[in-house]
Amino acid sequence: MRILYQSNTIIIREFLPAELSIFSKLFEDENVTRYLPYRSPEWYIEAFHDSLEDYKKGPFGRWGIFDVVNNDFIGMCLARVFTDVPAQVEIGYTLSPAYWGKGIATECSKALVVYCFANTDTGEVVAVTDLDNIGSQKVLEKAGLRRQDNLMRGEAELAYFMIRRSEL
Repeated sequence: MRILYQSNTIIIREFLPAELSIFSKLFEDENVTRYLPYRSPEWYIEAFHDSLEDYKKGPFGRWGIFDVVNNDFIGMCLARVFTDVPAQVEIGYTLSPAYWGKGIATECSKALVVYCFANTDTGEVVAVTDLDNIGSQKVLEKAGLRRQDNLMRGEAELAYFMIRRSEL
C-alpha cells in the first residue's frame, strides 16, 4: 500500500481491497452526493475496483483519506486526466460530513496539487464543482486554485478552477 501524503492529521493512501464497504458507504449519504452527478451503487463498486487496478498503472486514481491518529475513514480523493482538456489533470475529493469544516479538504487539495505536479508533466491542475457548492469553491481557492470562466459539461454548468505549475 502506497502512501501519497501524510501529515499530523491525515494520510492519503491507496485503498485496500477490504475497504470497498467504507468507500461505498460514503456515497450512500445524501449530504455527500448532493452536488455530485447521480451514480448507481454498482457504479461506485466498479469505480473502487478500477482504482485498485489504477494503482498498478500510476499515477492516477482514487485514494482513501484516513485520520492519522485513529485510522478513521475520512473520505476519498482523486487525480485523473481532465476529460474536457486532456493536457490538464483534474483533482477532486469527497469527505464524510463529520470531517467538513476542519481544513481537511484544503489540506487534501494542496497535497493533490503537489502530487500531480511531481508525478506528471502537466502544466495545469484543475477542479470543477457544482455552481451551488460554495464550500468546495472556497476550499479550492484556499488551496491556491483560481476561479476561471464556468465550464459546460453536457448540460451542466460547473465552476472551474485552475493552478499552473508556474504558480507554485
